[in-house]
Amino acid sequence: MTHRDLFTVDYDERYTSTAIGLHWLIAALMICGFTLGWIMTSIHGFTPAKLRYVSWHKWIGVTVFALATLRILWRATHRAPPLPLGTPAWQRAGAHLVHVLLYVLMIVIPITGYLFSSASNVPVVYLGIVPLPRLIAPDPTLKVVFKTAHLVLNYTLAALVLAHVGAALKHQWVDRDCLLSRMLPFLK
Repeated sequence: MTHRDLFTVDYDERYTSTAIGLHWLIAALMICGFTLGWIMTSIHGFTPAKLRYVSWHKWIGVTVFALATLRILWRATHRAPPLPLGTPAWQRAGAHLVHVLLYVLMIVIPITGYLFSSASNVPVVYLGIVPLPRLIAPDPTLKVVFKTAHLVLNYTLAALVLAHVGAALKHQWVDRDCLLSRMLPFLK
């Protein structure tokens, strides 16, 4: 197989441009949100920088929720390209499970963050302009529950993303079945 063949995929075996765009936009936002979450929680007290990072983190979460909802609707109405013919059944099942879990987490993580904010009596004002309604009343017990859930689910997401990336790289470089090329916007 030549270098060119390693990145060449038929058009009908690729994801749609919309799916590719949403995939990479959501991935970039999730990396930014996770990084901001990591940084902001390491800052002690309520400094102006921490408050700014918290706001940005919330805005990213709301945006990921909206884009993930759109991505799920797009996926429900547009068939994904099939996996390569030689893909073993256990890999097919694993890929399906990881994709489902990724979609679920892209929805549930922002919800737990939003509920954590509500339970903490801290409003969410999207982009500093649109105040979002509280879904629950302030509650110190629920605050702990949603904070813990948000944290655990984020680390679960990070582990699944690493597995997803690892599998894509394995398919591209070891199996050489051009699987990664189906989701790369710059390869035709």
